[in-house]
Amino acid sequence: MVASEHLICCSADLIDGGRGVRFEIDRYDRRQPAFAVRHGGKVVAYLNECGHVPVELDWNEGEFFDMSRLYLICSTHGALYDPGTGACLYGRCDGRGLKALTVVERDGNVYLKLEGD
Repeated sequence: MVASEHLICCSADLIDGGRGVRFEIDRYDRRQPAFAVRHGGKVVAYLNECGHVPVELDWNEGEFFDMSRLYLICSTHGALYDPGTGACLYGRCDGRGLKALTVVERDGNVYLKLEGD
């Protein structure tokens, strides 16, 4: 297996606790929404899908943080997730967290790491 990378955005597009960047990935033979945000100085990325039911999190496009800017929030149920780990902290997700994606930040850009042949 050889890992390849896909450009998501410029590093400057992600401000700590600010708007995220939406993108799509191919998973299980279909396109799925995903997002990247910066939290605690680090870029993280997840599938854009609540752990409770498969609905997108952002309440306005790119708005994934709650009003305190401390947690990721599901706009439908109000479930709260730890931005650094994707773990469910509150709500109907019953411990089901967000599905993390591997990203790297290098040379002023953010890349999604993909596994392939």
